[in-house]
Amino acid sequence: MRINTNVSAMNTLRSLTAATTAKSDSLAKLSSGSRINKAGDDAAGLAISEKMKGQIGGLGQATRNAQDGVSLIQTAEGALNETHSILGRMRDLTVQSANGTLSDDDRSAINKEFSALSSEIDRISNTTEFNTKSLLTGKADGSNQSFTFQIGANAGQTMSVEIGNMSASALGVTGLTLGQATDPTKTTEYTTAFEGTTEGGAAKALLSSTTSLDSDKNYKLNGEGTAYEESADEDALSADAAKADAQAKYDAASETYAKTEEGSSKIEEINGEIKAADPITKIDAAINKVSDQRAQLGAAQNRLTHTVNNLGTTEENLSEANSRIRDVDMAEEMTNFTKSNILTQAATSMLAQANSMPNSVLSLLQS
Repeated sequence: MRINTNVSAMNTLRSLTAATTAKSDSLAKLSSGSRINKAGDDAAGLAISEKMKGQIGGLGQATRNAQDGVSLIQTAEGALNETHSILGRMRDLTVQSANGTLSDDDRSAINKEFSALSSEIDRISNTTEFNTKSLLTGKADGSNQSFTFQIGANAGQTMSVEIGNMSASALGVTGLTLGQATDPTKTTEYTTAFEGTTEGGAAKALLSSTTSLDSDKNYKLNGEGTAYEESADEDALSADAAKADAQAKYDAASETYAKTEEGSSKIEEINGEIKAADPITKIDAAINKVSDQRAQLGAAQNRLTHTVNNLGTTEENLSEANSRIRDVDMAEEMTNFTKSNILTQAATSMLAQANSMPNSVLSLLQS
């Protein structure tokens, strides 16, 4: 029997230390809910889990980014919805103004409302913003403005939406003056005379567009119908002119004949310049442009909505995978804790017994 080295006590102490360490680890896991509290718990699992945590955080932020994109698109589309309504009203006014039963005062009132609606389109375009970013004004060079959204957890996972200039000028509905639509084939004959002489063939028509002179000295506007016809008596002038909202002039060598006829033959007046175009066509083109932009925004919104759903599913699956790696199984760990606790108590008791074994040597010495 040896007393310098108590092997039994040493073995019991080692078991007690192991049980105590296991009990301490179980307490840490149970209190934190994590299976990995330090790298030593599972080095490979910790590395995988940390990468997954980065992905999960990125997916959560990407979801919020996509939702912000949906909000931006909804803001722009809501403004364009009102622009659509305004253009519809402007078209109604254009059709109403073409009715021959209206007086000049009626058309003046219609033009005032038309102008006010055009100004409101500009106001909507200039004031529609999202987080201080203007949405409907386009770029300074006239190109579409692009909005890019980060919709993924990794680099390059982006989506862009382009929105053009939706102002009244960009839509082509500024400077329009509405007038009466009349039969372009209807002619009215006027005869006037003035003193003086003119040199045969020297007369010409001055209009805002180019005229032509045929072999019978008939002046033509846009190549259709007689605009002016010189009579045989050069001291008298007769004219057949299609009714139009234009000023027709006839210049001789030293005298000028001028006649302005009120009304419109479906002629559009833009900033004082006469062009052969129908305001209804202009407004229809503007409506189509707004419709096309809204369609693009709607498609982008639907895409972002599906993106949000997919990001949510991916985040859920990654979180579940990370949980299997990182989170502790409470039932299993409680079993381990109970075992370690019992072993600790048993080892403590056995260590006391092992430490008491050298005392028997005293009995031997006393005897």
